[in-house]
Amino acid sequence: MAQVNESDAAVEASSPVPPQRTDSSVRALSEEEREKLRSERVLVSDFKQQKFELEAQKNWDLFYKRNSTNFFKDRHWTTREFEELKACREFETQKLVMLEAGCGVGNCIFPLLEEDLNIFIYACDFSPRAVQFVKQNSLYCPERCLAFQCDLTKDDLRDTIPEQSLDVATLIFVLSAIHPDKMQQALENLYKALKPGGIVLFRDYGLYDHAMLRFKSGSKLGDNFYVRQDGTRSFFFSREHLASLFHQAGFQSLVNEYVLRETVNKKEGLCVPRVFLQSKFRKTE
Repeated sequence: MAQVNESDAAVEASSPVPPQRTDSSVRALSEEEREKLRSERVLVSDFKQQKFELEAQKNWDLFYKRNSTNFFKDRHWTTREFEELKACREFETQKLVMLEAGCGVGNCIFPLLEEDLNIFIYACDFSPRAVQFVKQNSLYCPERCLAFQCDLTKDDLRDTIPEQSLDVATLIFVLSAIHPDKMQQALENLYKALKPGGIVLFRDYGLYDHAMLRFKSGSKLGDNFYVRQDGTRSFFFSREHLASLFHQAGFQSLVNEYVLRETVNKKEGLCVPRVFLQSKFRKTE
């Protein structure tokens, strides 16, 4: 699954102000923003919603056809933000087995493979085209990485990954692209593939993120759930809702907090408020 849309990518490429973290609240909304949310009462028709669901894979495949590997920047911040990628080892040279769920074209996995020689990464994505881009990357090495196409809401990960073999799984801007009715199934699928005590590292859109507030009328699918012009969809999480989803799947919360960030796009002359959720959940022993 892809992670952000075109406007989000422009923000990601801009110069960020250091993040502020808070455990208790989402950012304050202006009166204009509150009124916009109150006025969004008309939902996309059931017929169109079913069409978006049926064509979800096709829409992500078309996304990668249009953008190939040039859309997202490599994520060199992963080990900094998620110290568990190193801390969960019992000794420094221990081989870490990881799943990157929703790997896209590999913007997260290839920096990790370069930084950490003692890691094996399973990488799956909804889009067959994205998986093909991963396999075509010059850094792709079957001895250290296995990429495969997978629908997290339907396909059993254990068909490819040995049961309870994963130390870590990442969900980075992935769960938001899944229909809310199917998120629980995706998390239960992850749970089965993780070792007892295994960790899920999560980062995704938080409630009232700037991306949520710029959707135009006619884009709303449900509570905090929207569709983009290209047919791809995005959900915006509250801490409470995310924790509930993971707890129902059997996970224990370790960290679950909003990351508030102001991002400056000097080229466009914009300073926009971003809200993300950054969380860590553990499979109970």
